[in-house]
Amino acid sequence: MKIRRVLAGFSALVLLALFTGCETIPPGAERGPNGTMAYEVTVESSEPGVRIEANHQYVGTTPLTLKIFGDPDGTFHDFGAYEYVVQAFPLRTNQFVQTRLFRTGRMFTPEDVIPRQIYFDMSQVPPPYYPPPYAYPAYPPPPPYYWYGPPYYYYYGYGPRVYVHPHVHH
Repeated sequence: MKIRRVLAGFSALVLLALFTGCETIPPGAERGPNGTMAYEVTVESSEPGVRIEANHQYVGTTPLTLKIFGDPDGTFHDFGAYEYVVQAFPLRTNQFVQTRLFRTGRMFTPEDVIPRQIYFDMSQVPPPYYPPPYAYPAYPPPPPYYWYGPPYYYYYGYGPRVYVHPHVHH
């Protein structure tokens, strides 16, 4: 009888904990899908009029304000992708495509904080890929056959001792 009272009290506490504190979005914030809220991010570049794409969709030219729906704790929300991509495309020659990647926390990967401002310097050379795909093969080549001595096999079990040596041509 005492165990039932303890279990009933424990289940009541669990239910109370589940139903309290469900409101996590601050009052006055714009609500988004899946319990997210909207964040305003200012996007600027070293030269105005640069084309901006977010997740491969055109959003406008700089300067602009980008609306990103994220978690209430200020991080990117997982809408099915591992990363959120913001790209700036050059207007002239000697300028480079600039890319900013933000992790969304999909499948237990780390998640990044939503920035308040993103600035693109169009004359900055993008970093090289690491490691370069042509630098070295995925697996090192096997060592030459002569690195290893010839195989010798010894048998020390029951019966006569047997020594097997490799056949060597002279």
